[in-house]
Amino acid sequence: MSCERFSRAIGAIALTLAALTLAPGCVRRTIEVTSEPSGAMVWLNDEQLGRTPVQTDFKFYGTYDVRLSLDGYEPLSTSAEAVAPLYEYPGPDLLVAALPLHNRIAWHFELKPTLESTDKPAAERAIIDRGRALRASVAP
Repeated sequence: MSCERFSRAIGAIALTLAALTLAPGCVRRTIEVTSEPSGAMVWLNDEQLGRTPVQTDFKFYGTYDVRLSLDGYEPLSTSAEAVAPLYEYPGPDLLVAALPLHNRIAWHFELKPTLESTDKPAAERAIIDRGRALRASVAP
């Protein structure tokens, strides 16, 4: 291979890499949150998203704080991780930047019914018992 051909090949590769780095990122990133039962209000990093099933776009991979709330069910406060696929790591991301990709992260949460919604008499007895125990602990 002549020196001139080699220079042209290197130039073409450099131009292609430069174009890819300047190209707008076409990777769409979404997080979808579902729950059983559905209809729970969802907060992601203290931002209210809506009721399940709900979907939102995101920019950064990592750990997110997730809260779910639904009447008749215990509130759920946990964390979930959005893990980057291999093509999002530095290096390969330059090669796939111009491709129309969609990275969808799906999280599903099971909500537990409250005692009040499953056994109201037992819940009332538990409240009365806690009140009696509190009164006994502060009585002289």
